[in-house]
Amino acid sequence: MLSPTTRQLVKATVPVLQQHGVALTSHFYRRMFSHNPELKNLFNQGHQHSGQQQQALAMAVLAYAQHIDDPSPLAPVLTRVAHKHVSLGIRAEHYPIVGKHLLASIQEVMGEAATPELVEAWAAAYGQLADILIAEERELYRAAANAEGGWAGWRPFRIERKVAESEEITSFYLVPADGGAVPGFRPGQYVSVKCFIEEWGLAQPRQYSLSDAPNGEYLRISVKREAGGEDKPAGRVSNLLHAEKREGDVLELSAPQGDFFLHEERSGPVVLISAGVGQTPMLSMLRHLLKTGSRREIRYLHAARHGGAHAMREGVRQMTENHPQLRAHVCYEAPRAQDQLGRDFQQQGRLQLSQLRELALLNDADYYLCGPVGFMLAQRASLLDLGVAAERVHFEVFGSNAVAG
Repeated sequence: MLSPTTRQLVKATVPVLQQHGVALTSHFYRRMFSHNPELKNLFNQGHQHSGQQQQALAMAVLAYAQHIDDPSPLAPVLTRVAHKHVSLGIRAEHYPIVGKHLLASIQEVMGEAATPELVEAWAAAYGQLADILIAEERELYRAAANAEGGWAGWRPFRIERKVAESEEITSFYLVPADGGAVPGFRPGQYVSVKCFIEEWGLAQPRQYSLSDAPNGEYLRISVKREAGGEDKPAGRVSNLLHAEKREGDVLELSAPQGDFFLHEERSGPVVLISAGVGQTPMLSMLRHLLKTGSRREIRYLHAARHGGAHAMREGVRQMTENHPQLRAHVCYEAPRAQDQLGRDFQQQGRLQLSQLRELALLNDADYYLCGPVGFMLAQRASLLDLGVAAERVHFEVFGSNAVAG
């Protein structure tokens, strides 16, 4: 329990963090990677280069300082962080290293304003936060290792099949290279895939949603090739998977994790709302519901740029034809000449829930969102404006972004 003096000192840094938080976290990462370069293998260096990770950490540190009197509102965020950490292989022994460099960065960036009392207060606050995360992560590691077919850390999986799903998305069917059992998971969860990036000299983990129902035969991920552009570099791992990895090659996987998953204990309707490659966890949920004979009403709402970017189109169409409780609606923002209205998509333009009230708004439904952050923010705001309770709206966030609560 932090003392009142400690809490007051930490709260006093809020204005500084609001103004200089990114400068602090940028300095922290440079310092940590300089002194402990081995930790680069745990962090997405693409997000480091783009500044996303620095911005995300700055926001997290600020939120912790603002809630230091009562961190309980941060519990859902900390649970999400714990799942990410376990998926990436972050362990209890890493926390003292991070803490050392964070405290040193506070001193080096703030200068004389970082009094010994302030640094001591932040050391206590960081220790409290580390204890919370370590305890939660310990339980996640234990559960992963003790599950049937489970493990902790990294496990080799062989690419059994590689299937192009669209012009930019490819599915990888993965089976244990050790011949052991395939783990179960909750529909909506993800795995981390670790690949060696030769030009960086680093192993790099990336997290991908599992895109099929649990089946005991394989794990499937469906990866979008991030081509890059003027404002962002091409995705190193996604391009490597698309261009270089072949059937028979071996990838290292973490055990399934994630706090975004289908609430199977509920019986009301399910509305799955996605854009682009964000449909991957939705497909897992959809296939699981149909595979298990669920009688829940299902709505599948998806947005794509055009038919060339629309993955798994035929599979969803067949499921819709074969299961009367499922209705699908697809929007193409900029359909091409060969894209057929009524067959490939039902509406041109962006997905607007206010125009789909009769289709999307169902009593006692749970709403699941996945896609670019801007898309999820817009859909969540629309649902709340339409009267959906916030606790009925669930979303997945990858990378260093977050959806405002």
